[in-house]
Amino acid sequence: MHSLFLFLETINYPILIGFLVSSLALAISPGPDNIFVLTQSISNGTKSGLATVFGLVSGCLVHTTLLAFGVSEIIKRSDTLFFLIKLFGALYLLFLALKVYKSDSAIHLDKENKAAKPHGKLFWTGFTMNVLNPKVTIFFLAFFPGFLFSEELNTVIQFYILGLLFMLSALIVFGTIAVLAGKISKYLISHKKAGLYLKWVQIVVFVGIAIYLFLSDK
Repeated sequence: MHSLFLFLETINYPILIGFLVSSLALAISPGPDNIFVLTQSISNGTKSGLATVFGLVSGCLVHTTLLAFGVSEIIKRSDTLFFLIKLFGALYLLFLALKVYKSDSAIHLDKENKAAKPHGKLFWTGFTMNVLNPKVTIFFLAFFPGFLFSEELNTVIQFYILGLLFMLSALIVFGTIAVLAGKISKYLISHKKAGLYLKWVQIVVFVGIAIYLFLSDK
């Protein structure tokens, strides 16, 4: 019990809270994953949407593992390399913000009613969509290192904690989308500016995280 209290005292809670808030904001912002969950739920029902959600979220464990064991070694060996990772992360997030700024703010929903797939197949579809997307690996590399929250705790453990928090955020948001797909789609169709508002949320989050990463210490 005493060791648990010592562990809790080493945590920088504002950093963890900032990471969680950023993760939730990014999950809410329209992207291929949550749009895919939304269309699956509209076309084939809530259970199909949830199967896709669990697959997408599970894939994050693979990216977290790659990040934890790769970047942790870099952090141990070189302050300069870690600074370069932070710089790359900040620039990549600014690049993503620019891409969002230039993109169409309209949210396009393909509600064509195709034959429903088995839930197991939808799970693996979501899983492989996530795991085989190199952009997710790059995003994790850009996003996670600046949110290490303890000087005492092993960095591998910290990356896994961040990965689990990111997965929890995605599970909450994507799961809500799957359950409320009908209402969400009606809202998006009837409120044409919703996509624009979400677009700017995404831009602000990307730029804010980029600035935070660049200014953060090891």
